[in-house]
Amino acid sequence: MYCQTLHMPADKNIWGFLIMTFKVKAVAHPSLIIALYLVGFAVLHSFLASLRAKNMARCLIGPRMDPWYPAFFSAVAAITLLPLAAMLILCPGRLLYVVPSPWIWFCFLAQLLVGISSLRAFLDAPHRFLIRAQLSGPRDPDQLPLGIKGIYCWIRDPFLLSGLLLIWLTPFMTENLLLVYVIITFYLWFGSFHWESRLMAQFGKAYLAYQNKVPRIIPQRSKRWEGCKNSK
Repeated sequence: MYCQTLHMPADKNIWGFLIMTFKVKAVAHPSLIIALYLVGFAVLHSFLASLRAKNMARCLIGPRMDPWYPAFFSAVAAITLLPLAAMLILCPGRLLYVVPSPWIWFCFLAQLLVGISSLRAFLDAPHRFLIRAQLSGPRDPDQLPLGIKGIYCWIRDPFLLSGLLLIWLTPFMTENLLLVYVIITFYLWFGSFHWESRLMAQFGKAYLAYQNKVPRIIPQRSKRWEGCKNSK
């Protein structure tokens, strides 16, 4: 069994002692590094998604940055997720379960269908992701109408639902993967409230009426948006 005893340095260098303690714990518990990295990723991701960061980019570059910011945002997210994926591959932790065949193929198929539905959610409301629209208020001439259609007739946040389904339909689970999925679940859930606060600022009373009628992620037959009754 690995064991190392730490003693307070003679010079009372508390910062050096704390750093040495952290290094020992990190080596002994890679889950700590994975959790801290994921928290750091969430902080960076949230900042880049914020209106403050988009306003800063507009001030520095101008309106020409609008079509490029989503690509930049996605590229940063993909690049910063690579070290996390590497840590999970190198330090997966104890295997908790593997879904047996043929059910494992059902999980993969379900994940594929969820991924396709996520694309549909984007196509049903592309104006929500336009930078100029996000930085505009409900009375701004650049603002576009709420325009509820498609999957948004039934649920307000299809990306929250698809994100949760994508991760929890994974047909195998390890200790560190479970840790990551728990943190992601909390991040997606609280991030959904932040996203809706931005939509409130963007669309005003129109979104409030929609919010009061349509559920967040669990569709209900009696709570379909009125404007969608004649749409497919």
